[in-house]
Amino acid sequence: MRDVNSMNKVILIGRLGGKPELRTIPQTERSVARFTLATNERIFNPRTNESTIRAEWHKITAWGKLGEFCANYLTQGKQVYIEGKLRTRSWQDRDGNKRSTTEIEAQTIILLGKREDIAEVAPFPSEPAAPEPGVEGGEGGFGDGEGEGNDEVPF
Repeated sequence: MRDVNSMNKVILIGRLGGKPELRTIPQTERSVARFTLATNERIFNPRTNESTIRAEWHKITAWGKLGEFCANYLTQGKQVYIEGKLRTRSWQDRDGNKRSTTEIEAQTIILLGKREDIAEVAPFPSEPAAPEPGVEGGEGGFGDGEGEGNDEVPF
């Protein structure tokens, strides 16, 4: 039974440390992408009246279609919003030592940054599609250039 008074949620905004590495798990044929994300924090020292920036590095894992999206569209330095869960996994290394790592399992990834950077991934149409005549906003609608200045605005 799940404890209703607990939550495992991580939200990060940062920049990619490198291009995601995509692998396919042979047993399940499922894709997984792994990459690092840096978040910055400004630390102010009141004694010296100076501030420094501290970078924190996070390991990110994205499964399935989200992992394929990461491999195709994310590049080093790109700013992203990531929402996911903390996951800890354990394994034995080649020498028989028990190892473990904690990473963020991404559930949502949103591209951020400049519009030009995002346009490389998902191109924006140069002009909005024209609505069909007779549909609200179609012929004679607001902003079509016809009749501008003819209406009196009461304010």
